[in-house]
Amino acid sequence: MTRTGEPARQRARSIKAPVERREEIRAAARELFSEHGIAKTSITDVAERVGVTRGLVYHYFVDKDVLVQAVLEADIAEFVESIRVWDAAREVGNIERALTDCIAIFRHHQRDAGPLRADLHRAENAGLYNQFVDRAVVAIVDCFSTTTVEAYARLHQMEIAHVHETFSVLVYGLIGLTRSKPDLDDRILIAIVRQTLHLGPSPRAGERDLDFSPPAHVEGD
Repeated sequence: MTRTGEPARQRARSIKAPVERREEIRAAARELFSEHGIAKTSITDVAERVGVTRGLVYHYFVDKDVLVQAVLEADIAEFVESIRVWDAAREVGNIERALTDCIAIFRHHQRDAGPLRADLHRAENAGLYNQFVDRAVVAIVDCFSTTTVEAYARLHQMEIAHVHETFSVLVYGLIGLTRSKPDLDDRILIAIVRQTLHLGPSPRAGERDLDFSPPAHVEGD
């Protein structure tokens, strides 16, 4: 019997394109990891949820560790995509709004990630959680480096050296700080980002981050 109470042999099997089948297996694994935890989910459980043989699951994912990594990579990809969407829609020159939005995105993915992310915080998954954080930081910083940072550098003289490494330290720090102090005021997080990136203090009400605005057009340039 499967965990849904339906015998695997009664579930109709169909031939699907490799990409579609692989994604189906990954999605089923994510559901099971969220429902029962990573440690308590087996390849057999995944195969039964999809309605295929264990051998077919192993054809796409050579072992459970590879399947787990595929599920976590998809989570990271969703986070990175949310950053790209934000970057495409952000208001150029409004750094205060940019920082506020970034912290909100960060909080959302930490607080509302669901049972799968909660399972990663269990002691038995400590090593897996550290791998997840390492991959997430690399993906996030790579994304920022080719979006927001690159746009800023085109308009201004960057005041920080080792941009990629600085952002890595910043993101690692934010993850650790918000995990140990989940109720920390967002204004403190924004102030930390400003200090780290040499952006200066937050503007007073009604003021604008002029140092982040595009330079005024001059006739003849």
